Amino acid sequence: MRRGEEFEAAVRRGKRAGRPTLVVHFATSGEESPRVGFVVSKAVGGAVTRNKVKRRLRHLMRDRLDRLPRGSLLVVRANPPAASAGFELLAAELDSAVERLLRRRESSTGGQR
Repeated sequence: MRRGEEFEAAVRRGKRAGRPTLVVHFATSGEESPRVGFVVSKAVGGAVTRNKVKRRLRHLMRDRLDRLPRGSLLVVRANPPAASAGFELLAAELDSAVERLLRRRESSTGGQR
């Protein structure tokens, strides 16, 4: 995801699930393949730290894209504790947040994908 409108749509219209190291925003838009964007602000740390966190999150999401339904817009926003979090903790919290959002989506749509 690269356009500001897509980020805004996911953050404003979508559902949110928060964890200590990250917050995930989820919305659906159309029938195209799922798109994911990342927000890592200066509050997380310097440029080296922010890029490390982004690389880790990007790698983790690559393995989880097949779980997302078509037309998904997903924004992963890193919180300051993400800078010192290990890879396993980021993975566990990302899984927890995404699963929570997908369960919430299935219950609101009656189990349809």
